[in-house]
Amino acid sequence: MLSIPDSATVTTPEVSVIVPLFNEEGSIAQLQMELESALKETSHELVFVDDGSSDRTIERINRAPWVHILEFEKNTGQSAAMYAGLMAANGKVLVLIDGDLQNDPHDIPRMLAEIDHGADLVCGYRLKRRDTWFKRIQSRIANRVRSRFIGDGVRDTGCTLKAMRQECREALIPFHGMHRFIPALIKGLGYKITEVPVNHRPRRHGASKYNFGNRALRATIDMFGVRWFLDRQIKFAVKETKEK
Repeated sequence: MLSIPDSATVTTPEVSVIVPLFNEEGSIAQLQMELESALKETSHELVFVDDGSSDRTIERINRAPWVHILEFEKNTGQSAAMYAGLMAANGKVLVLIDGDLQNDPHDIPRMLAEIDHGADLVCGYRLKRRDTWFKRIQSRIANRVRSRFIGDGVRDTGCTLKAMRQECREALIPFHGMHRFIPALIKGLGYKITEVPVNHRPRRHGASKYNFGNRALRATIDMFGVRWFLDRQIKFAVKETKEK
């Protein structure tokens, strides 16, 4: 179970890395080593969210005071794992990364630099994707349709690697499919978004949990729902009053 120390007794880390996991026993040890290497100059915590794995993923995690584990009772989905991890994190900046080693942890410092330069949310986009030609084409079409319809301006929402200021998480709504619309929801509250190219590596262990059939229809329905929400969102600003 997740066990995060009382904030009154620990220093708030600069960065929290949230890693959703589902049957990633072959990659988790290497990922953890790469994360520690990439963040060795930064105070950080690692929040692993196990989405009901049926293998030895949890056993392969190296336990340390800055490592926290949240275990779901059953497989609930990537959006649930991301949301739970984001809400449990303590860092000033929250980073999302996949658990399958396709995202490169050494891209994280560049993304943190963009936060330092004024961005609220930094989205990675895979410049050279290591996927099949069919997967690349369907992703390209889906990203263009989504970006034009939702207006988030992000070219690769399928790339999990993102960094955001902690306050950005308040824009998120927990629903199945949320992970595809993180930029749209955060931009909808007026936060500044930027993109950076990131390294994309071929999958070495396990298998993809997603295919065209289980994404296309759901993503389309979700897209209309998010568009409706953004159009109906209440936005206001309180007028400052001068003291007498």
